[in-house]
Amino acid sequence: MNDIKPLAGKKVAILATNGFEQSELTSPRDALLNAGAEVDIISQRGGEITGWSGKNWADEVKVDKTLDEVKAEYYDGLVLPGGLINPDTLRQDKNAINFIQGFFSDNANKPVAAICHGPWLLAEAGVLKGRKVTSYSSISTDLKNAGADWVDEPVVVDNGLVTSRNPDDLPAFNKKVLEEIREGRHHA
Repeated sequence: MNDIKPLAGKKVAILATNGFEQSELTSPRDALLNAGAEVDIISQRGGEITGWSGKNWADEVKVDKTLDEVKAEYYDGLVLPGGLINPDTLRQDKNAINFIQGFFSDNANKPVAAICHGPWLLAEAGVLKGRKVTSYSSISTDLKNAGADWVDEPVVVDNGLVTSRNPDDLPAFNKKVLEEIREGRHHA
């Protein structure tokens, strides 16, 4: 293993659309790139997507691939940034949900990380039953209703699934994302 670039050779997808929380996409992306991973920003359409910061639209991020160009099997891990608009839009997209489910299939069990409102997508994908998770507090009931064991902690790891509450948790979140992707597939 390369200690300088511990994720060299790993390929990670970040699934997002307009309205993603700016820091929740850029901070994990930068941590992954610095660790040597190849990162693709995946969205519904090509071009650029616009982030959200505070009460305003933020920076644009280039989309590398669209959902119709990718499959979970192409990647070693998945990151789901939050924001309010981003996951609410994506959870209504069948292709986005199918992509997410591919990381949880019996023969996959790849690391997945979701922060803030990002776990809404995991509830929609039906992959939370019996899993310990955290999220932005306003969606805790939704996650519990999806079968999750919700806790209020900065970062929670459950068999390769990493979840966090908000941008303040990004240092702990990023550290666990890198660890889980370095470890690779998890066996239930």
